[in-house]
Amino acid sequence: MADTPFLVTRAEPGASETAARLREMQLSPVLAPMLTLEVRDVGNMPPANMLSGLVFTSANGVRTYAAQRADRALSAWCVGPATAAAARAAGFAQIHQSSGNAADLAAFIKAHRMPDPRPLLHVANAAAAGGLKRALEAAGIAVTFAPLYDMKPADKFPEPVQALLTGVKPGVVLIHSAKGAAAFAALAGAYDLSAWRAVVISAPAAAPLTGLKMQDIVIAPHPDEDGLFAALATLSA
Repeated sequence: MADTPFLVTRAEPGASETAARLREMQLSPVLAPMLTLEVRDVGNMPPANMLSGLVFTSANGVRTYAAQRADRALSAWCVGPATAAAARAAGFAQIHQSSGNAADLAAFIKAHRMPDPRPLLHVANAAAAGGLKRALEAAGIAVTFAPLYDMKPADKFPEPVQALLTGVKPGVVLIHSAKGAAAFAALAGAYDLSAWRAVVISAPAAAPLTGLKMQDIVIAPHPDEDGLFAALATLSA
């Protein structure tokens, strides 16, 4: 599969990290970010001494928070290894890592968090569904939501990507989120992707692709980057 193009659709800086991992496997990545992070002004967040911890459901949430706040003493509750790695890189020392998705993180927090009347601060994309906040509040854990960024969908493919999709050569597209999948599907509908395969991070991320009539859509066994690469390995198995 060394000559097969692999479209990396996640936002930067994650796109370059995934591309580097593909190159280590002697594969050929092509950057095609479908989302761009835009920082939001949400006013004053509660000071650290009024919080019992931070909840991060993405590495972008970690990076956006770390760019605005210098404190690193609070516990960081992170979904998956990529988010935990971003927290370590940002200088957080108290990191608690769950597996799976936001619902799994909520269950992990309920099982392992020490009682504290102060709220957790959930830093996330402004479009986050709010399921984690509702699940924690149902368990009596106060949560303040901080929508520190938006993910803006791309309005066109980069020219090298357009050339690849127009040609007859088969390829693979990597999808890291449902929103990224929706952005890709909105632009890819004009192309014949019957020779292309998709490797997606979750079933919700696969749903927007079903109308593209691709050769195959492979869903990761667990919704994180390692799961995505495990699914990718099955293509050549």
